[in-house]
Amino acid sequence: MPDFAYPRADDVVLRDATLRDGLQLTGSLLPTEAKVRLARGLFALGFTEIEIGAMARPDRVPPMANTLDVIEALTPDELDKSWIWAATPRSIERALDAGGRNFEYCFSATDSHNLANVGRTVEQSLDAMPDAFEKVLSAGGRIQLTLATSFTCPFDGAVDPDRVIAIATDPRVAGTSSIAVCDTIGQAVPTQVAALVARTLDDTAFDRVYFHGHDTWGLGVANALAAVGAGAAALDGALAGLGGCPFAPGASGNTSTEDLLFALRPAWITPSTFADLVRLGEGLVADVAEPNRSKAAEGARSTSHAFEWVIPAG
Repeated sequence: MPDFAYPRADDVVLRDATLRDGLQLTGSLLPTEAKVRLARGLFALGFTEIEIGAMARPDRVPPMANTLDVIEALTPDELDKSWIWAATPRSIERALDAGGRNFEYCFSATDSHNLANVGRTVEQSLDAMPDAFEKVLSAGGRIQLTLATSFTCPFDGAVDPDRVIAIATDPRVAGTSSIAVCDTIGQAVPTQVAALVARTLDDTAFDRVYFHGHDTWGLGVANALAAVGAGAAALDGALAGLGGCPFAPGASGNTSTEDLLFALRPAWITPSTFADLVRLGEGLVADVAEPNRSKAAEGARSTSHAFEWVIPAG
């Protein structure tokens, strides 16, 4: 009998968001050296893109307070593979001065969430985008349009896809390298995700779409696979399913990196590499005193040792 070959998704990038979205709801600041160690651990496993922090106000998002220190501690080669969340040209300028290169310029599809999250209307964020783009382009970096609440808003409810497409085709976002459509509070279902990803590819100038999902309603992996099936080039996830938006009532953790990689199984993830990934997530949740929400990590610790993805005891 021939060996059964699991389908692989080698052309899909998994961008780990642990150091940004994953940590932003934790109760304490993870030391810079621990964040740098985690980033290098992810790179060593084979990740080609990770988020390393956010240029958020420390009084509003305390776990991001040492983002500039993390940027300064990483090498240029590491920074080429690192993304930094930002919401204003000034915050981008500060991160560029520290050595940052790649930025997620984030605002929401709705005014209500954008005001709660970054203190601006959508129009104000759009007005500032050309300046942000120019600063990053002049430094030789990349800037991504990251659109929060692309599916539902915690204050306004369902978001019309036409609203997302209108923002994505606004002349002020021209020049950005990619777009991330975000299920910020994890209420989307696979049909919605597939439809919006496909429409973004068909109706805008973007040929590279990221999907950022949360597992609030248990559909994180299903939504991610739907996004890939519709043409998404990259997915976001966080170790142990950590994370959530501090300014979005009802949001819970990101879709787990472990769960996404177990489902996708790109060639660089072997059972041995997966075991190291699980251990990395377990060590992190112990450090930040958070529960591990990854179902794949739980499965990897089962007693079904005939299954190669189970971590051997001992």
